[in-house]
Amino acid sequence: MRKPEPVQVIKTRRDAALHGLVQSVPYIQFLGVEFDRRGDELTAVLPYREELIGNPMLPALHGGATAAFLEITSIIGLTWSTMWSDMEDGKLQDGALPVIPKTIDFTVDYLRSGLPRDAYARARVNRSGRRYASVHVEAWQDNRDRLFAQATGHFLMPTPDGS
Repeated sequence: MRKPEPVQVIKTRRDAALHGLVQSVPYIQFLGVEFDRRGDELTAVLPYREELIGNPMLPALHGGATAAFLEITSIIGLTWSTMWSDMEDGKLQDGALPVIPKTIDFTVDYLRSGLPRDAYARARVNRSGRRYASVHVEAWQDNRDRLFAQATGHFLMPTPDGS
């Protein structure tokens, strides 16, 4: 029987895997999206920046920035859930990361204007199979119960050979 790894080693491995995954998508850095990890749960954070405002008269977050934030959260959340067991088993070595799923469709519901402040989002994987996955994501700002947008996405899962 294998001796359990120290908690700090496990946390370091998880943080490195998440960092590598996020850094592998340049658009995430462009938008400035960050991820807060607590165990296997990820919360995406879109820090407020003036450039994200679409309607300066309200002011409100741009709908495209909101949609991109939700899609990024969905894709990273889905990929994180699929790589979790390999990461925990130590199968992801030397920064090896899985291929990111491809979006089939993505439907956004804009529930209210996004205010000029930080936004948060969490994805929930409804189904994840060998070829297809369905993900629901919700975004809020000040109050978790008061969503400003939500979305549902369907994704094509990469095959074991990476295609």
